[in-house]
Amino acid sequence: MKKIFILPTEAFLPAQPWRAGAKVCLLLSLMALAFDSQAHTINYELAQLSPTDVSWVYLKLGFEHIVPLGVDHILFVLSIFFLSNRLRTIIWQATTFTLAHSITLGLAMYGYIEPLPAVVEPIIALSIFFVAVENILVGELKPSRLGIVFLFGLVHGMGFAGALSEQGLPPSSYLSALLSFNVGVELGQLAVILAAYFLVGRWFSKETWYRVRVVIPVSTAIALIALYWTVERTFG
Repeated sequence: MKKIFILPTEAFLPAQPWRAGAKVCLLLSLMALAFDSQAHTINYELAQLSPTDVSWVYLKLGFEHIVPLGVDHILFVLSIFFLSNRLRTIIWQATTFTLAHSITLGLAMYGYIEPLPAVVEPIIALSIFFVAVENILVGELKPSRLGIVFLFGLVHGMGFAGALSEQGLPPSSYLSALLSFNVGVELGQLAVILAAYFLVGRWFSKETWYRVRVVIPVSTAIALIALYWTVERTFG
């Protein structure tokens, strides 16, 4: 696979006490963007495939980047899941996340921005910690959660760009491959949500003990894992 270099052509914020944290994360996210020439990979082998086959390859790649490979993204989706007992509301959050990461993924793959993994990866871990801690401190879903999810979706999209650059995109089906990858990611997220819903949420989420015995312990475990990742990715 060869590299080609393309020259660039040139919010929701949560309510208190999370506004300051969201601003910090947004600032860190902007630091992850370097507006210089971005190298992205063209996969000439896949260029020989039909458009349908290309779409299938990248759909599968997007799905696998969540299930089973994307443990950090799975934990982020689970953090979204555990603050609501309404499946529709959870799916709306996942779709907002997909919309956001599609924006930065597209910008990165087309060479308009260059995410720096050394900055992006710790922020992804920090985003998981942030949402998990919110689950512990906030007793019910607030409208500001969509803003948080969208903001962190922008960061996760930069992380997806690193994985997709390793695979490359076929020159003749660049846009369709990119869209198929995003659809695969969305399907992976929905698989995680539906699995959690039918294993736990459908049966127990309306029980009085659900928050104390399920939401808080699981969110605490996710927060600790994410905190470890944040430190490891920052200093490791």
